[in-house]
Amino acid sequence: MPILTSSNYQRPKWLFNGHLETIYPAVFRKVALIQPEKERILTSDRDFLELDWYRQKSQKLVIISHGLEGNSTRPYMLGMARIFLKNQFDVVTWNYRGCGSELNHQPIFYHSGATYDLDEVVRRSLQDYAEIHLVGFSLGGNLTLKYLGEKQGSLPELRKAVAISVPLDLASSSKKISSPENKLYSERFLKTLREKVIRKAQHFPDAIPAHELRNIKTLADFDDYFTGPLHGFQDSEDYYAQNSSLYFLDKIQIPTLILNAQNDPFLSRECFPSKWVRELDFVYAEYPKYGGHVGFTSVKKGDPYYSERRAFEFISSDL
Repeated sequence: MPILTSSNYQRPKWLFNGHLETIYPAVFRKVALIQPEKERILTSDRDFLELDWYRQKSQKLVIISHGLEGNSTRPYMLGMARIFLKNQFDVVTWNYRGCGSELNHQPIFYHSGATYDLDEVVRRSLQDYAEIHLVGFSLGGNLTLKYLGEKQGSLPELRKAVAISVPLDLASSSKKISSPENKLYSERFLKTLREKVIRKAQHFPDAIPAHELRNIKTLADFDDYFTGPLHGFQDSEDYYAQNSSLYFLDKIQIPTLILNAQNDPFLSRECFPSKWVRELDFVYAEYPKYGGHVGFTSVKKGDPYYSERRAFEFISSDL
């Protein structure tokens, strides 16, 4: 499939680097959307997930998955939901464990490869829809791609997918986000992750070693002490190796678009595979020169963001 290293995305001139392209929409973008219908579904391990439904009696559904420490109401989630709602799709956005209105009931949190929870959302959606599409941002993009690789086309209701700003290789991306120039981002993530560990440890002191927080300096440290062991992996290295979506791309059996900006401050060079991806039957890749991380701000105020327009174009295409 084609690799588009130059696309028609043009960034606003005043967003002149990847950091500004990343920070501006995260901090200043506002998206007005109708109030969703909220649902809490029970998981197979007696936990719960919180879903936000936007229904308009469509036969087509888009499931949107958020990024690290995000939630169902982030502007990028609502912006993506809005373009599909305007084009006669139903939409559901969902919260990972601990990212909704309250902490979840089990000791585990969420992670980049927790496809069992995405599967719960898909299975719930199959009750009402025979045509389902997936959109994932960042961590949610990795989750989406890994899930599709695991399913290998076994769910005919899944038709197309789009993954945006995806850390395809978790190990190298973890190093990239913890580099000195990205300290602002990594510290922001670590702050809320530490807070969740402290709160969770109050309920599960034997399962969650909160005292190890003193050893956490980077996201890789957090994955070493918490994400990895808590979810059944030996350490961060084992966690990254087993959950990087890069290793699942060749198993994907539905048309899937990867949209990664070359100036994304979070993504390592391993997140832009080219030569061998060209040989895949179902995976398309677009690597615009600009866009930042979960950015792709529109030049004209009020227009859909480029990532939203591309997601809709791809999913509504005849591929």
